[in-house]
Amino acid sequence: MKNLLLDIKGKIMVLTINRPNALNALNRDTLKELKEILCELEKNDQIDVIIITGSGDKAFIAGADIKEMENMTSVEAKGFALLGHEVLNRIENINKLVIASVNGFALGGGCELALACDIRFASENAKFGQPEVGLGITPGFGGTQRLPRIVGKGIALELLLSGKIINAEEAFRIGLVNKVVPNALAEAEEFAQSVISKGRFAVKQIKQLVVDGMNMDLCRALKYEAEAFALCFSTSEQKEGMSAFTEKRKPKFS
Repeated sequence: MKNLLLDIKGKIMVLTINRPNALNALNRDTLKELKEILCELEKNDQIDVIIITGSGDKAFIAGADIKEMENMTSVEAKGFALLGHEVLNRIENINKLVIASVNGFALGGGCELALACDIRFASENAKFGQPEVGLGITPGFGGTQRLPRIVGKGIALELLLSGKIINAEEAFRIGLVNKVVPNALAEAEEFAQSVISKGRFAVKQIKQLVVDGMNMDLCRALKYEAEAFALCFSTSEQKEGMSAFTEKRKPKFS
């Protein structure tokens, strides 16, 4: 991989966007590499959690690569947006927990990529924003759709229409990030360790229930939940988890 660094730590993969000279901006090559590795990870049963971060301490992902976009035609721009959608949809729907470890700037496409992750931890120096309107364009990687689903319509429109950049504490206040910490990567790794100690099948089911259920009406989503709940009772993990509880010991999941 030219633009990605991969570091496997047991059942956790730390995936680092590695274009520090461009503040880790997303160009077509980087998106294609992300698509490739996500396809591989989808089939990899040894990895349960993916942590996405950026190289250096200045930027998570400063945005999409403006130098590459500047002279795009409308047809090329649509293709670029659709590639971004495909990659971010894969992040959102992959059968693993995905955590964004946001160190520094998460602007434009960087903020959009973080929004596609399941959980977002921010370092104290993190900055978030969708500044595309100041470039005369709209967000193209899902920002107009995921941001209001996470922070609400009013706050999303305020950020999208003003293009303003907010700090980590404000991002936490509006619900854009889960937590602000001195070291987001360390926090992400600690949380990942806690998740992989739980029932593996249940973790995968919970992610899918939340992601899919948010696009269903409540009645249908509750039926979906009941089916997943029942399915857990056909697993060895349920037997071990409940036996451990009644025997007052820690469960030993595989």
